[in-house]
Amino acid sequence: MILQALAAYYDYLVEHHSDKVARYGWCPRRVAYLLEIDSDGELLAAIPSTDEKGWERFVPEQVKRSSGIAPNALCDNSSYFLGVAAKGKPERLRKCFEAARDLHIRLLSRVDSPAARAVVRFFETWDPDCASEHPVVSTAGEKLLGGGNLLFSYEGQDVLEDPSIQQAWDSFGSGGENSVVMRCLVTGERAPVARLHPAIKGIAGAQSMGASLVGFNAPAFESYGHEGEQGLNAPVSERAAFAYATALNYLLSDPQHRVRMGDTTVVYWAEKDDDACSQVVSAGFGAFSFGRSEDAPPEDRDQKLDDIMKAVRSGLPLGNIDMETPFYVLGLAPNAARASVRFFFRDTFGKVVANIAEHYERLEIVHTPKEREYLYPFQLLREIENPNAKKPVASSEIGGALMRSILGNLPYPEALLENALLRTRASRDDPDTHRRKVSRGRMAIIKAFLIKNRKEQVTVGLDEKRKDAAYVLGRLFVTLEEIQYAANSELKVTIADKYLNSACATPSLVFPTLLGLARVHLGKVKKENPDKADHLDRQVMRYVYLLDDLPSNLSPKEQCDFNLGYYHQKLHNINARIDARSRREAAEPTANDQD
Repeated sequence: MILQALAAYYDYLVEHHSDKVARYGWCPRRVAYLLEIDSDGELLAAIPSTDEKGWERFVPEQVKRSSGIAPNALCDNSSYFLGVAAKGKPERLRKCFEAARDLHIRLLSRVDSPAARAVVRFFETWDPDCASEHPVVSTAGEKLLGGGNLLFSYEGQDVLEDPSIQQAWDSFGSGGENSVVMRCLVTGERAPVARLHPAIKGIAGAQSMGASLVGFNAPAFESYGHEGEQGLNAPVSERAAFAYATALNYLLSDPQHRVRMGDTTVVYWAEKDDDACSQVVSAGFGAFSFGRSEDAPPEDRDQKLDDIMKAVRSGLPLGNIDMETPFYVLGLAPNAARASVRFFFRDTFGKVVANIAEHYERLEIVHTPKEREYLYPFQLLREIENPNAKKPVASSEIGGALMRSILGNLPYPEALLENALLRTRASRDDPDTHRRKVSRGRMAIIKAFLIKNRKEQVTVGLDEKRKDAAYVLGRLFVTLEEIQYAANSELKVTIADKYLNSACATPSLVFPTLLGLARVHLGKVKKENPDKADHLDRQVMRYVYLLDDLPSNLSPKEQCDFNLGYYHQKLHNINARIDARSRREAAEPTANDQD
């Protein structure tokens, strides 16, 4: 199913984005120089690329070289085209040139094209023994001989742009004379089978040379009776292998079609209206955060996602997109030289977007006006990472499971909640980095988990109607913090730093001590501000009256409620102070008003 979907997407790309993907038998390469030749095959000039990395060109599919001599058609380095290089033994360089000469004569000798005849004539007349003395080669120097790809140019035009030469390679390259013909598992047609599949590049953490999505490089992966047959174990035609690999490499190279979740690289595409669909889903995943520097600023990205979410909730169309369009999401992770499939998801585009919208609705929780509106999936994974660990193991394992939950509107992984609670216990407030122990992201995870997995009703902000002990105790702790701060605002270690974890786990052991400390602190506050002391005292009493008894310990579920109560009350107080300050500033008369 995965290979079929990718192969079909390749056909879509060829039809709609022929400039972005190579057709069968071709591949993208960087070209360092153009070798200008005349009709007699004489080398006239070596034209360097105006791009530091080289020109991007689609060239005939190149061979996989090891230690042997294997020439490429119409695009190769100076060892094969000129028989000379910055490094290399003369005898080997001559063999490289002779192999390239034989290949190009076989390929182009019957092509009725001036450009093709010029290339053939070049290989027939060029003398590799005198190559280094040729004025064009000696003038270009080591840059020409440094191993970069070279192309031929005839009368100012790249010879690969000649239709006759393109057709000649298409016919020559698809011969498959040494290939085994079997029925392809992807297309169902009988065709030459690919023994080795193309490498997949761009998977985070995988080898730079690429990883294999399909491979049989050890007996453990081979079917009984098919030892040593490599790709014949599961026959995929050479064209189908090229198609799925080209499509997947395109997705991995495009920031609008990929996002990273822990150690999982996620790619996504649609059967039609792909660009429009992928832009919407990219906004939903926060994929623009991994895009190019010219991408929209965070505020614009949030606004775009907000517009999408409002349209989905209202049942409005998203432009001209067909909401029934099949949409695919594939998660890949590195595994030595292989690519491991973490998940593969297929549904209609409308269902995918609706599931993403429901996820964000569950995540919604009160925050300060300066904070961004949405918490993207990769931000949730950061909330459960150990900042001191060399490798974020937890988020790596949970990333794929979280994406499956979001896309399929499924229960969240239990490990997501466990790690959110773990990081809450293990962390502490850090004013320098603005990190919070009871952070918005972790509380959003808890809220979404309780709603989806436990079918509970959890409010976005403070719920004054809740009377359960755990939630009330969380609110009470905030008031005790405020009493301590009112008594001494210069303290560097607060009761939250010392007692919050134990208060959340074993309230009956901790809260009597905290209430005793509060009495002492209130005494200090009363000397300076009696009204404030009375107000704080009444708040404490209000919470105490709601408690029948102090629980000896709180279950993991009750610890979630405690933290939510603490966070809701904390943000309620913070936002109330912000609103009050804004009202005071608005009410203050300006200099003109005073005049």
